[in-house]
Amino acid sequence: MRVGRVLTVDGFPEAHVPAWKLTIDFGPELGTRRSSAQITHYSREQLLDSLVVAVVNFPPRQIGPFMSEVLVLGALDDQLGVVLLRPDRDAAAGDRIG
Repeated sequence: MRVGRVLTVDGFPEAHVPAWKLTIDFGPELGTRRSSAQITHYSREQLLDSLVVAVVNFPPRQIGPFMSEVLVLGALDDQLGVVLLRPDRDAAAGDRIG
């Protein structure tokens, strides 16, 4: 698991369940990766330039026409949906979760 910084947030109208297409920077070692995330209760503005935690060593997964390379992590809440896991302070892109 690594810390990443969200660089872009794009709509994903082809998804069966509403989702965002994210481009996330994981630092110089891992570079940028893409993810499809069902977190549309977060606005584009809330996600842009924010830190997220993601699993970076799963195999890529084809989601419709989109290849998702990492899994962004969150807690499942019955009322809110997915609540993102994030560092509570600024961390560097690519930092390991320990």
